[in-house]
Amino acid sequence: MTVRKQIHLAVHVPGTDDTVRSDPRSGSPAEFASFVHLARTAERGLFDFLLVAEGLRLPEHKGRIHDLDVVGRPEPLTLLSALAAVTERLGLAAGACTAFHEPYELARRLATLDHLSGGRAAWNAVTSPDARTAENFRRLGHPDPAGPPEAPDSAGTVRDPLARATEFVQVARELWDSWTPDGTPRPFAHQGRHFDIAGEFTVPRAPQGHPVVIGSADSPQEREFAASAADVVLTRHGTPEESRALHADVKGRLAAYGRAPQDLRIMPGVSVVLGDTAAEAQERAATARRQRTSPRHAIVALERIWGVDLSAYDPDGPLPDIDPDPGSTLVRDRARAAELLAVAEKWRTLSREKGLSIRQTVIEASARQSFVGTPQAVADELGELVRTDAADGFVLIPHPTPGGLDEFVDRVVPLLQERGTFRTEYTGTTLRSHLGLPEPVWKG
Repeated sequence: MTVRKQIHLAVHVPGTDDTVRSDPRSGSPAEFASFVHLARTAERGLFDFLLVAEGLRLPEHKGRIHDLDVVGRPEPLTLLSALAAVTERLGLAAGACTAFHEPYELARRLATLDHLSGGRAAWNAVTSPDARTAENFRRLGHPDPAGPPEAPDSAGTVRDPLARATEFVQVARELWDSWTPDGTPRPFAHQGRHFDIAGEFTVPRAPQGHPVVIGSADSPQEREFAASAADVVLTRHGTPEESRALHADVKGRLAAYGRAPQDLRIMPGVSVVLGDTAAEAQERAATARRQRTSPRHAIVALERIWGVDLSAYDPDGPLPDIDPDPGSTLVRDRARAAELLAVAEKWRTLSREKGLSIRQTVIEASARQSFVGTPQAVADELGELVRTDAADGFVLIPHPTPGGLDEFVDRVVPLLQERGTFRTEYTGTTLRSHLGLPEPVWKG
C-alpha cells in the first residue's frame, strides 16, 4: 500500500487586519468569542496550530490609522493561554519579536503556555518589525536589516537582527534545558554578543521539551536562520516552481546543522476562496480584493512606494507620472527603499498594458496568490503541491475572521481525508506530534 505524503494545515491571525470590518460576517478583533470560534473550527478541522501575530503597533500613514487595519489587537500569549482552556489538541502559536523582548521573560511565558496546554505551545520568532514600533519601547532606533553587523549601541539599536534572533533562540533553549527531564532545576549562564545573563529558570521543562519555534525564509539570511534554529518555516506563496526551489534550498541547508529534512516543516501562507463553480469562486475572490482595497487604501499603498503626497490624485484615475522618492519619510519599509523604483516601474507597466486605474492597479499588483476554485479543485492543487515537494503544508489566512475558515473545514478537509492526504483524527497530544517533529534531546 502506497503511503501518501500528509498535508499539514494551520491558520494565521495577522498582526494587521485582513478582514474588512464593514463585512457583516466579520467578528470583533478583540472579543474572546471571535478567537474561540476560530480556534474551535481549526480544531474541528484537525489543524496543527493557530498562529496569532503580535501586532505591536497599529499601522498608520501620515499620522492616521489605516482605515482597513484592525483597531486593537490582543496580546498573543495571554489570549492563547485562555484558548488553551477551551481547546484540547490544537497547537497554540504566538508571534513575538526578538527585538523587543528579552530571552528570560519570553522563554518563561512560552514554557508556561506549554504547561497550561499540555504541550501545544509554539513561538513565531519575528525579527524585523515596522520601524515605528520602536517608539512604543522608548528606543531611539530599531533593528536595521540594511545596517552593518555590530553590537547594540547606546540607544539599544541592534544592527544585525538575525544574529540577535539566532542567539535569542539559543538562549531560550538553554533556559528550557536548565531543568532536567526528571524535574531538577540547575543554574544557567549565557554570555554572548547580545545577551549576558545568569541565574535560575523558574519553570520546569516543558511537556514537549521545547515549544515549537517558527521562522521565516524570505531572504537567504532568514533561510539560514530557519535551517539552524526553526522547526517550522512560514513562507510566501509563489509559483510551484518558486516554491519547489525554496523548499529544496531550505531543506538542503539542514545537514550543515546536523538536521534531517523531516526535522523542519515548510508552510506557505495562503488564502482560499471557494465556489460551487470556478466562475463563482473567481467572482468571490474579486469581491474580497475590492473590499480590502478602498479608494483611500489605494492612495496609501501608492504613497508608500512613491514616497510623496498623492492625496490629490483620483483613485479611479491613472498612476502618477512623477518619479518615486525612496528617501521619503512616507516610505514604510526603508530597508527596501532601493527596490521601490523597480516596483513603481512594474506597476506603471501593469497599469499601461491593462488600462488600469490606481485602485485597479493596487488590487491586481498586491493580490496574495490564492487558491481559488471549487473544493475539489482546491483539494487537488493543495495535494499536488505537497506531493511534489513545493510545501509540507499551508497556513491559511481566512477572510473574513473568524468565520472564513468554516467553509474550508466543511468542504475541503473531507476531500483531503478521502484522498488519504490528511489525518482523520489527532494521533498525539502535543504540537510536535501533530507536525511529526522529534522531541529535542535534553542538553543539560
